[in-house]
Amino acid sequence: MTARIFRPAKNAMQSGRGKSKNWMLVFEPQEARSIDPLMGYTSSTDMSSQIKLKFDTLEEAESYAQRKGLEYVVQQPHESTPKKVAYADNFKSDRKAPWTH
Repeated sequence: MTARIFRPAKNAMQSGRGKSKNWMLVFEPQEARSIDPLMGYTSSTDMSSQIKLKFDTLEEAESYAQRKGLEYVVQQPHESTPKKVAYADNFKSDRKAPWTH
């Protein structure tokens, strides 16, 4: 059973970083999903795909995986670079494109 340890990205719909500071351990699916012939829903008999564990640090997540004897892969988080933009830059005289309204 292979696990993936990662830090989730921030929500694209919000400016804050809520729920992106913890590390998560999720299990990779062991079998493909199947389509129910009557209703068309997708289903799986793999119950471990429903488990999502949260940890405060990467070391806690790794020690949990080692204690349980799990194979795991760590995905390092991608840190975004904040862009320094001021509102006054919209009205500069040396803009690349002229400002029209």
